[in-house]
Amino acid sequence: MGKVGRVKVGFSRAMQMLIPYVKRRVMGQVRSVALIVAYLIVFQLLVLQMPIAGAGSAALGIVLVIFGLTFFMEGLMIGLMPLGELLGVQLPQKTTLTVILAFAFVLGIGATFAEPAIGVLRLAGSSVRPWEAPLLFFFLNEGTTILVASVGIGVGIAVLFGMLRFMYSWSLKPFLFTLIPVLLALTIIAFFIPNMRTISGLAWDTGGVTTGPVTVPLVLALGIGISRMSSSSDEGGGGFGVVTLASAFPIIMVLSVGFVLNATMPQPASPEQFFAADPTRLERVFGSGRNIERYIWGSDRSTQIATAYYGDNATASARYREIRTSDQLRAEILGPEDGAQGDGGYDLKALFMANGIGALQAILPLTGLLLLVFFFVVRERLPNPDEIALGIGLAVVGMALFSGGIELGLANMGRQVGSSLPVLYQAVEDEANVTQFTGFDDQIVREAIRPDGVVSRFIFVDDQKGIRAIPYDPDAYDRSTDTYRYVPRIGPLFPGDGDGLSPGLLLVLLFAFIMGYAATLAEPALNALGMTVEDITAGVFKKSVLMQTVAIGVAVGITVGIMKILWDIPLIYILLPPYVVLMIMTAVSSEDYVDIAWDSAGVTTGPVTVPLVLALGLGIGSQVGIVEGFGILSAASVFPIMSVLLVGLVVTARRRKAHSHRAAGEAR
Repeated sequence: MGKVGRVKVGFSRAMQMLIPYVKRRVMGQVRSVALIVAYLIVFQLLVLQMPIAGAGSAALGIVLVIFGLTFFMEGLMIGLMPLGELLGVQLPQKTTLTVILAFAFVLGIGATFAEPAIGVLRLAGSSVRPWEAPLLFFFLNEGTTILVASVGIGVGIAVLFGMLRFMYSWSLKPFLFTLIPVLLALTIIAFFIPNMRTISGLAWDTGGVTTGPVTVPLVLALGIGISRMSSSSDEGGGGFGVVTLASAFPIIMVLSVGFVLNATMPQPASPEQFFAADPTRLERVFGSGRNIERYIWGSDRSTQIATAYYGDNATASARYREIRTSDQLRAEILGPEDGAQGDGGYDLKALFMANGIGALQAILPLTGLLLLVFFFVVRERLPNPDEIALGIGLAVVGMALFSGGIELGLANMGRQVGSSLPVLYQAVEDEANVTQFTGFDDQIVREAIRPDGVVSRFIFVDDQKGIRAIPYDPDAYDRSTDTYRYVPRIGPLFPGDGDGLSPGLLLVLLFAFIMGYAATLAEPALNALGMTVEDITAGVFKKSVLMQTVAIGVAVGITVGIMKILWDIPLIYILLPPYVVLMIMTAVSSEDYVDIAWDSAGVTTGPVTVPLVLALGLGIGSQVGIVEGFGILSAASVFPIMSVLLVGLVVTARRRKAHSHRAAGEAR
């Protein structure tokens, strides 16, 4: 036979074939995003009765998320995943087990850096106050590389053990009975160390961030290839279990690194004590003296902070004047004063540039690793190089668009709704209507007395609303810059009578439950898992049953996570009881259901859910005044495991009962 040539297709015909395909892909992502976004918008506008700040930027961000995910997932499918499966098939034939495991470890690290949701952690740093949580602030700002590297090493170890499970069909249960007690023990120890207590929620939430659209498909593709070349039986769960490992090991790594770094960090303190501490220890938190000044002067900070850092108010004022009068210092510390900003205050050019560079830095090293192993270890000719190159290009473009869209859209909306939710049951600061008065002089402050003798202070202002009186808060007056920042307060919309849960609090919890339920059902990975489980169990465990079970579990988990933030409940109190129950349920459950249940938690924390939930928690936390708003993802992961195991036990019991009835009938 002669060599088959390429089929030439005209432009119009190519478009006729391409447009329906692209439309299907885009609509798939629209379905995964539209429901939860619509829910947030309706809740913000109709229930919270608050406008969406920067609506144009948020809308642009949501569009970017949809197209970014479309390009990114398509790039994975035609570029990276075929490479992973090819390597899985070829490596066992061409090299040793040691090389395979080393490659699996490095692959796990590279895949972590390429996860779209990992960038969300970087966005969380601005909401953390360094004096309340120095170690957490470091991890989310100057130490993000250390954080992501710790997570990556954890995922690398997980992938290594995952490959061994694929090759030798090891049971997941011994891993669970080892890892979970270690995780709980580390979390209990961390509870008694102030700095470590503040990173426990972050550490547990990284377990949800890592099980995204890069790590799991790549590892499964590699594992499937290895399984095809392995003579082992199928007792290892048919590919299940790797998501669980990729969730557990990063938590251990982040907590372990946290214990090491804690020795070099200052402990939580008041703002004045913190900034008056040893400058060397402060620089470990911020990275440099310049970064400390950026933090002090780059936002609306209190005069006490600047005074504590510089020693006295006169020195602080002199330094501020020096910064304002020097073009170089002003640019370095205060940043540029103009830019191509959208209506949400974003410098769009800088945003897209940063995310484009970030996408290249994330995707290209991972691609380089795969190609390096393929060419120099497998030593085969690359099949369909044009398709793989196209896939890599689409992945880079998609990740850049998605990351920018997260910052503009999903994370922005999550923060807004999260910070607005407490208005349902308490008075909160209305950050959307802040007024800053320059050239302020506290001599204009006036006093008034109430009938009960309490004296209040106020100032008269003249703005678009006319001449009116507003309350005066001395802490909002920055003497070093002669500015006064007025933040009005609104709410509560549904106040209670002081006994029990107020209607507003109940509405917050109902919001959390519905959001968790809807977001989970919209996850494409859950639908795929449901079909796989139905096939594996020969229809005994229906797809619809699994999806509903997992969705309810996630809804309960997110509700519990919100409760953790609202009442500032220590994370160990939230996680210890259910994990103890899970250990018992795991011990009495069959291997198939154990693998399915523990992996079901990972598939629910997709690229849409993760940024929304993280931003929501941080938004609520900043408004109710707690140190950190992490922990919702970890709670959202544990309860679906419990619900799936429970259904599995019920299904198993029914099957045994049916068998016993059948056996009894045959005996007659």
